[in-house]
Amino acid sequence: MYRAELVDGSAVVAKVDQTGEANLEREAYMLRYLGEKSELPVPEVYHSSQNLLLMQFMEGGGNFSHAEGNAAELLAALHGITADAYGHERDTLIGSLSQPNPWTSSWVDFFREQRLLYAARVAREAGRLPAELHRRIEELAGRLDGMIAEPGRASLIHGDVWSGNVLARGDRISAFLDPAIYHADPEIELAYISLFNSFGPHFFERYGELRDIRPSFFEERRHLYTLYPLLIHVYYFGGGYVGSVDATLRRFGA
Repeated sequence: MYRAELVDGSAVVAKVDQTGEANLEREAYMLRYLGEKSELPVPEVYHSSQNLLLMQFMEGGGNFSHAEGNAAELLAALHGITADAYGHERDTLIGSLSQPNPWTSSWVDFFREQRLLYAARVAREAGRLPAELHRRIEELAGRLDGMIAEPGRASLIHGDVWSGNVLARGDRISAFLDPAIYHADPEIELAYISLFNSFGPHFFERYGELRDIRPSFFEERRHLYTLYPLLIHVYYFGGGYVGSVDATLRRFGA
């Protein structure tokens, strides 16, 4: 990724894919979708092709201490954009990994098949998830009906909210970067945020003023939903994330 200047002096960000594995066209699609369908601040896409993505350079830094309330307002509004089913009109990305999104009427089924079991399978195929943990994930997946409920309508989520994908200027969020969009129970977005401490308590307080956070989310379901990003990190990095998956499975008796 590079910062470049155009002849008029304006700055752009250029992503160049030299390996053919970055799926830049899908990234461009997600940014354009958010720009057209939501008020979430995202970079404008100027050009996209298989090997090159040119987009707006967004000012800002990584200090969110005064902008957590604004982050909550922006994400609560995003989660207010709904669909009649879970998934998306096409597959998207989480990092550079394909993220399958077949329209599914049941959130429990979607989370089981397209998130938990899918992430476990790709991590196993990459040689980074031990067979015994894969078996335990499959066992847990068979018990999801008694652990999570259908939330109603599916919400549009950013899908990859961690500190490296957010920029702030003062008390405002200036940009959300590198989305991994689909329609989901928004609790999975909140769980991701809590896993990596993207934002602190004020974020959740303000979000809870705007949208209901259902009982037992913080105590139970957020830990269950973190299995998806943890398994994605196992796929990419292995290492200590394997132990985090093991600890989470033990929490749920798997």
